[in-house]
Amino acid sequence: MVPTLFASSEPLDDERLRDAPIHWPRPSRLAGTFAAPGPKAEKAVEALGLHTVGDLLEHLPRARGEARTVATVAPEETATVLVEVRSIRSRQVHRRGMRPLVSALVADASGSMQATFFNQPWLVDRYRPGQRLLLTGRFGRRGDFNVSAHAPTSQGIGGSEAVAQYPASEGINSTQLLALIQEHRAAVADTLEPLPARMRLHAVPGGLPSRPAALTAIHFPAEERDALVGRRRLAFDELLLLQLALLRRRARREGGAQAPVLDASPTLTARWLADGLPFAPTGDQSRAIEQIDADLARPRPMQRLLMGEVGSGKTVVALYALLRAVEQGWQGALMAPTETLAEQHFATIQALMPGEAVPVALLTGSTPAARRADVLGKLASGELALIVGTHALIEEAVVFARLAVAVVDEQHRFGVRQRAALDAKGARAGAGDEVHSPHVLHMTATPIPRTLALVEHGDLDHTVLRELPRGRQPIQTYVASGERERERAYERIREDLRAGRQAFVVCPLVEESEALQARAARAEFERLREEEFKDFRVVLLHGQMRPREKQEAMRAFAAGGADVLVATSVIEVGIDVPNASVMLIEDADRYGISQLHQLRGRIGRGPHASLCLLFGPKDSARLKALAEHGDGFELARIDLELRRQGDIVGVRQSGDAGYRVAVLPDDEDLLEAAHARAGALLREDPEVTAPEHALIADALADAFGPDAIAPIRA
Repeated sequence: MVPTLFASSEPLDDERLRDAPIHWPRPSRLAGTFAAPGPKAEKAVEALGLHTVGDLLEHLPRARGEARTVATVAPEETATVLVEVRSIRSRQVHRRGMRPLVSALVADASGSMQATFFNQPWLVDRYRPGQRLLLTGRFGRRGDFNVSAHAPTSQGIGGSEAVAQYPASEGINSTQLLALIQEHRAAVADTLEPLPARMRLHAVPGGLPSRPAALTAIHFPAEERDALVGRRRLAFDELLLLQLALLRRRARREGGAQAPVLDASPTLTARWLADGLPFAPTGDQSRAIEQIDADLARPRPMQRLLMGEVGSGKTVVALYALLRAVEQGWQGALMAPTETLAEQHFATIQALMPGEAVPVALLTGSTPAARRADVLGKLASGELALIVGTHALIEEAVVFARLAVAVVDEQHRFGVRQRAALDAKGARAGAGDEVHSPHVLHMTATPIPRTLALVEHGDLDHTVLRELPRGRQPIQTYVASGERERERAYERIREDLRAGRQAFVVCPLVEESEALQARAARAEFERLREEEFKDFRVVLLHGQMRPREKQEAMRAFAAGGADVLVATSVIEVGIDVPNASVMLIEDADRYGISQLHQLRGRIGRGPHASLCLLFGPKDSARLKALAEHGDGFELARIDLELRRQGDIVGVRQSGDAGYRVAVLPDDEDLLEAAHARAGALLREDPEVTAPEHALIADALADAFGPDAIAPIRA
C-alpha cells in the first residue's frame, strides 16, 4: 500500500499548499476567548484573526525594536520606554464626563518622569510600586509623559532594551498586544508538544526546544538568542507540515496510476542524438536524458521538473522524452502557456526534428476551424505522433489515441487543475483493459534555488541544466541612465546593425499610460523607426496583437527580414534568434531579477559578442546583481534574499506566501532537516496514524483539509 494525500481524485492545488495557515492542535484551555481593551480593539483583534487565547499566543512578533531610556526622550517626541513604578495615584479632573487621571512617577537608571494615563482609574490598583512597565507615549511640554499604550513586563530596567514588535491593526497597537499576551503568559504552559521526543531531539544538531519553551522564548526572551532559538523551532514545525503534505501528494501520484513502460531499445532517438543534432549534447543534457530514460522505464508516471540556465538546451531534452514515446508507438504532447511560446516551441522542434518523418502539429486557440478538425481527427486516430499547443490541448474535444509523454513548459503558469486535465488525456485504454496516465516532464526556464525547489516542488524529482552548449558568448551587461548614455546606447546598437546583426528593444507597457511613467512599446516603435533607427527595418511585437500579426513580426525578425524588434516581455522565453546581439531594456527596475535574466537570455545565442543595456536607477540592487552575475542560479539566490523584509523575528512579510515563521534562504538547514524527517516519518508511518503522530495528523488536517490524512485507497 502506498500513502495518498487525498481520498478523492480532487487535487490539492499549489496555492493551498503554499498559503494554507498552519495551526497546531490546542487543548480546550487555549480555545477560550480573551478580553480586548475596548470596542475598537475587539474589532482590531478580529481583523488580525485572533479569536482565542491560542491564536493570541501564536501571534508572533515580527521584529524586535529598542526601548529608550527616560533621559534620552526629548519634549514633543513619541517613544517607548522601560520603567519601574515608584509611586502611583489617581486625581480628579474638573471636566464634565472625564474620569479621574492616573499619574505615576516612573524611573529607570537614567532618571525619572511623571507618566499620565487617561480614563483608566483602575490602573491605580493594577500597577503597584515596583511594577515594571513598557510605556509608549509622547513627552509633553509640561514634562508629563502622556501614555498611549502600556503593558507590564518582566524585562530588566537599565540601558536600552529590545522590545517585541507585533503585527498590529487600526484600533490596537503593538504595546497593547504585548499587554494581552502578558496577561495570558501562564497559558503557554498548556501548549501541546506535537513532535515525538526522538524527532525533536535529533531534528537538527543540538536538538530543538519544546513548543511551549519556544513560544515563551519568542514572546518573553531572557536574552536575544532565546528568541532566535524559539523561532527556529516554530519554523521547523511549519516546514515539516508542508514537506509532509508534498511528499504525501507525491506518494499518491506514484501509487495511484500506471504509466506506459517505455523501455525498448532506442532506435530513432539513438540516431537523432548521434547524427541529427547540430551540436553534441552537453554533459548536463546527457545526464538529464539518462534520468528521463530511467523514469520512462518504470510503470509509475514520471513527475520530473527540468530547470536550467537560460539557453542550456531544455527543449532538446524535452524533445528526446517526446521522441522516446513516438519510437515505441505512443504519442507525445508539449503544452505552453502562451501562443507565442507554443509557436516558438513548434518552430524549434521542427528545426531539431530527426531526418525520419515524425508528424507534428500545432494547436492553439487561434488554429483555424478546418485545421483544428484535421488535427483532432489525427490525434484521436493515432496518426499524429506529436502535438504542441496551449491550453487548447486540455479542452474536452481533444482526445489522444495513446498519449504517453506530456511536457508542461513554464509549468508555474498553469494551475494544478489544468495540469491534471492534461494528465487525464492519457487515461485511455492500452492493451486489454489497462489504463495509462502519461509520464510528465515539467519545465521551467527560471532557475530555482534548492530551497525554493523543495518548498514549491517538493513532490517532483529535480533535474538541473547548468552547462551551456559550446560556442555561447558571454553577455556583457550594463546599467545605464541619462540622455548621454542613451545616445551612446543607440549608437552602439547601430554599430551592430551595420555589422549585419540584430537587436531587441524591450518596453514594460504596450500603450502609454497617465498612471504609469514608463516607456510603451507602440510609442517607442513609432519613434525609433522615425528617428534613431530610421535607416533600419523595425518591427513591433506585443501580446495584444492579432496572432497572425505576431507570427509575421516574429517570422520576419527570426529570418533576418527585420533589424530591430521592439517588444514587451512577451519575448521572455522561447525566442531563439542567434543573430541578435544587443538588447536594450527600458525601465528595467520594473521587472524582477528572474524576468530580466530571461529577457537577457534572448541574446548571446550565436557566435557574436553580446551586450545587454538595462535602463534604470544605478543604485538598484536588482540591476546591479544582473550587471555583476550571469549565473541564473546565483541570481535566483540573490533575488530570494532581496525579497525578504528586514530583520524578521516572526511573521513572514514578503517572499514566499504562507510562511509565518520560516525565513528562506536563512532557514535552508531547517528545510533540509524537515524534508528528511518528513520522509523518515512517512516511511515508518505512511498513514500518519501512529499514536505518537496523532497531533501531527491533526495539524495536517487543519492546514490542508481532511483529505490530507485520508486513508489509503486500494
